[in-house]
Amino acid sequence: MAEPIVKDKTDIKRIKTHIEGLDSQMEGGIPRGHITLIAGSAGTMKSSVAFNILYHEAVKNNQTGLYISLEQSYSSIINHVINMDYDLSKTNLIIIRDLAEFSDQMKKIKPNQKGGNIIIVDVSCIRKEVGMPKDEENRSWLNVIKNIVKKTKIESKIDLLVLDSMSSLNVLSKFKNPRLEWFFIFEFLRDLNITSFMITETPLDGSRLGEFDEDFLSDGIIYIKLNSYSRKQIREISIKKMRATKCNHDIFSLDFRNGKFYAEYGGQNPLM
Repeated sequence: MAEPIVKDKTDIKRIKTHIEGLDSQMEGGIPRGHITLIAGSAGTMKSSVAFNILYHEAVKNNQTGLYISLEQSYSSIINHVINMDYDLSKTNLIIIRDLAEFSDQMKKIKPNQKGGNIIIVDVSCIRKEVGMPKDEENRSWLNVIKNIVKKTKIESKIDLLVLDSMSSLNVLSKFKNPRLEWFFIFEFLRDLNITSFMITETPLDGSRLGEFDEDFLSDGIIYIKLNSYSRKQIREISIKKMRATKCNHDIFSLDFRNGKFYAEYGGQNPLM
C-alpha cells in the first residue's frame, strides 16, 4: 500500500517520542508510517527510548504497540521499565513467549481501551521452545517474525512496532545480501502501514550510523551517543534525518529523571 499523499502538511499525522524538548524540534513528532532508526552504541538507552514511545502512546493515546525482542527476555524488559518508574498497570500488557499460544493471546487485546495495549514478543524464549534444523532456521526465523508482525497487525490493528534489534536479526538470519534483505523488510513494513522503530548498533566513535546501509533506507534517524566530559558520561541525542519534516539537527543532552526523558541544550562539550 503506497503512502497516502496529503493535501497540506498539516494533514501529516505524527507520533511523539515523548522526550520533552525533542518533539518540538521536528514539527511535533515522527510522521505516521515512517520507519525510524534509533541508533547508538551500547549503553545509550536506545531500547528505553523506544519503549518510552510505546508506553506513552498507549497510556496517553490508547494506541497498541508491538515490541519484538530478539535477545533480551521479556522479564528483563519488564523489570527494567518498572525500575524506570513506568506503571505498566496503566496498560493492557500482553506477553507472547510461545507461538502455540499466539491466537489465544491476541484475544486478550482490547481495541480502543483506555490505556492501550503493549504486546511484547520474546523471540529468545520462542527460539528455546521451537527447534529447527540448522540448515532451515535462518530463513525460517525471518518468516516467523514477519508472520508475527502481519498477524498482529491484522488481528489487533497495531499502530506501532519496535524491533530490537536489527543487529540481532542479521545474526539470526545470516543475510547474504543485507542491504537487499533490509530493503524488502522495510517495504514489508511500509505495506502494512506500521510506524516502526528499528534499534541499530553503531560503533563508539560514531563513524557510521548503521551496519547494513539502513540509514539510506529509513525515513528517519534518531542518534544517541555517549560523550565524556569532566569525568562524566553524558548521553547526547540528535535528529540526523526525518523525511517530510522540518528538523533542528542540533545536539541535545539526553537526561532521564523522575520517569521522563528530556532533551536539553548543552549536549556538545564547550570549547576550551
